[in-house]
Amino acid sequence: MKIVVTGGTGFLGRGLVAALIEKGYDVDVVTRDPATAPVSESARAVSWSELASAVDGAGAVVNLAGETIAQRWTAPAKARIVGSRASAAERVGASIRAAKSRPAVLVNASAVGFYGSRGDEEVSEATGPGTGFLAETTVAWEEAARRAVPEGVRLVLLRIGIVLGEEGGALSKMLLPFRLGLGGPLGRGTQWMPWIHRDDLVALLVAALEDRRFEGPVNATAPGPVTMKEFASTLGRVLHRPAFALAPAFAIRAAMGEMASLVLDGQRVLPAKASSLGFKFRFEKLEPALREILDRPSRR
Repeated sequence: MKIVVTGGTGFLGRGLVAALIEKGYDVDVVTRDPATAPVSESARAVSWSELASAVDGAGAVVNLAGETIAQRWTAPAKARIVGSRASAAERVGASIRAAKSRPAVLVNASAVGFYGSRGDEEVSEATGPGTGFLAETTVAWEEAARRAVPEGVRLVLLRIGIVLGEEGGALSKMLLPFRLGLGGPLGRGTQWMPWIHRDDLVALLVAALEDRRFEGPVNATAPGPVTMKEFASTLGRVLHRPAFALAPAFAIRAAMGEMASLVLDGQRVLPAKASSLGFKFRFEKLEPALREILDRPSRR
């Protein structure tokens, strides 16, 4: 079976494409520049102009495409963030509708930002949307995907948390100050961090493709969320470095602007649907996840 992956050259997409190939799937990676795309030799890189032909006859589509949210949220940046994800969902949906042989499922990336800042409240897929730019944007992404997908095609909206892994993601940006002994909690430290190991996220993506019981919103976070203070102390312990340097909220807001809400607000997100369907997380707790990533580089 062939699976089409948009956004397949990024930190998450590379891991997914490798896992799909290992399981014996044929993979088409949709990219803006197929000639230079860093895809596996076992995958085929295709341009966005070839999306419709790639989707026709495919068994499934994974849409990970969109402008990164990790940038200062100026008015133009906000427009790009919202527009790129809505546009990608609409183009994927149009290709599915036009296909003579339609895929059975679309797994569309979303984010736990859907829930907004929730304090200590435990959040499941049944929890409604929050407020603020990221929550409103995520609602718009999901609505674009729902409108785009025709009846009869199963839609999974994967609400992804903070992805931890080597060679990319949030962790790579945190390592230098911690290794220099300058790491510590951001802001008050009591905000919750809904994290997930990249290997578990890839496995959850594959499960969502293969298991028809996965449908609608699915929280892609580990069962053991931690506070920012717990995350900092655990990372410091794994790196054998102190983790007491505090970064006050006002300084973070001055440096990052409105985007500071990504690290200063939090959600205590639980993967209720995945757990109820029997999905087994390899990394339920933070420390084993960090040790697997950081302690054994020879395995990579």
